[in-house]
Amino acid sequence: MPHGRLYLVPTPLDFGCDPQGDLRDVLPVGTVAAAARLTHWICENAKSARAFLKRVGEVQPLAAPLQQQAITELPREVHKKGDHGPAAFDARGLLQAALQGHDVGLISEAGMPAVADPGASVVRAAHELGLEVVPLVGPVSLLLALAASGLNGQSFAFVGYLPQDAAARTQRLRELEALAVKTGQTQMFIETPYRNAALWQALLQGLKPATRVAIASGLTLPDAQCRTASVADWKQRPAPVGGRPAVFAIGP
Repeated sequence: MPHGRLYLVPTPLDFGCDPQGDLRDVLPVGTVAAAARLTHWICENAKSARAFLKRVGEVQPLAAPLQQQAITELPREVHKKGDHGPAAFDARGLLQAALQGHDVGLISEAGMPAVADPGASVVRAAHELGLEVVPLVGPVSLLLALAASGLNGQSFAFVGYLPQDAAARTQRLRELEALAVKTGQTQMFIETPYRNAALWQALLQGLKPATRVAIASGLTLPDAQCRTASVADWKQRPAPVGGRPAVFAIGP
């Protein structure tokens, strides 16, 4: 029996917030059609996955009703600790359906799975098992934010989350600032929405006045924002952060 494939299915960036608009506004018809054909899924949260599939079904009939979709959640420890490194989660057991000939979809809560989200262990397992990995087209918040920031898009790094401890966070920010100034490389990071305000204050207090800071949130949504300004300029403006996911970037 031929093996199935692993599809990396991007989801709208309003996922987990308030779904808005037609799914086809942010996902190509081909991506929606491919998602509609799948009946086996690996996800972060089964409830969110079903909500996404319901939206897919409003555009393209699903190959199987929601109740008959096989949806498997990644373990909670993968969400908290990540799924890379020497002690990474072994996801081969989640791909048995693919070994039996079924195509399997991998989705995250928003955007592209395995990019600033869990899922790398599943992709790695697919390669180890000799399965074809098929990334589908859709929104990726990091690249959208980078392109809209005006910072260096030829050399950039995504460094994930910064330390929660205030002193350690400030030290890390200054290290990233020094690297950005020395190499010109844009440094990108994210934070849990309820800690956005604390991170913003750390940026304004810990970085040099000339350092440029970009913040982007709600990209592809009607109320999207993306603005870049120097620390000195930002100090004269109202804080742009709110309680929703955002991408931060700094550069010279």
